[in-house]
Amino acid sequence: MSRRVLSALALPAGVSLAAAAAGFQIFCQEIEHPGEKKPSKKEATMGESRRHIKPCNLTGWWKNDLGSKMQVFKVSKDGTFSGEYHTAVSSTQKPIQPSPLTGSQHLDEDGQCTFGFTVNWKKFSDSTAVFVGQCFNGDGGKEVLHTSWLLREKVDSQPDDWKATRTGHNTFTRVG
Repeated sequence: MSRRVLSALALPAGVSLAAAAAGFQIFCQEIEHPGEKKPSKKEATMGESRRHIKPCNLTGWWKNDLGSKMQVFKVSKDGTFSGEYHTAVSSTQKPIQPSPLTGSQHLDEDGQCTFGFTVNWKKFSDSTAVFVGQCFNGDGGKEVLHTSWLLREKVDSQPDDWKATRTGHNTFTRVG
């Protein structure tokens, strides 16, 4: 049995895919780029030390840049969680009420976890929001959540679908 090997050094993606389809094993090699600074020994070990950062814990109270607050109840061993979202902003005329949230956290070894959760505004609105984000341990171990969100509002007809979804970003910091 012959073994066909092709180094993927500087091959265009199409050539690499065609070679793989033809039965070649593709080996990727690190190449040096002229003018690119190699990391010092200290810089190279900084990446290693980040793996030992205290894991970010979503459990507790968080406040975002708009003044909204959320409480994440206990995160289970499989990463699922629930909680309550207390929004500070709304386009509805009804009084704002706390709303349930459910989510899942990717439990990563380095503690800089990604997560996502859904908020159902059913108590005062016909909309639903989904948030995705990542937890970071910033300066002095301060936990920060960077999120992006989609908010879907109910519309009366299909021609109004164009205006039904909003998007945005929020940064949350731990309260207390």
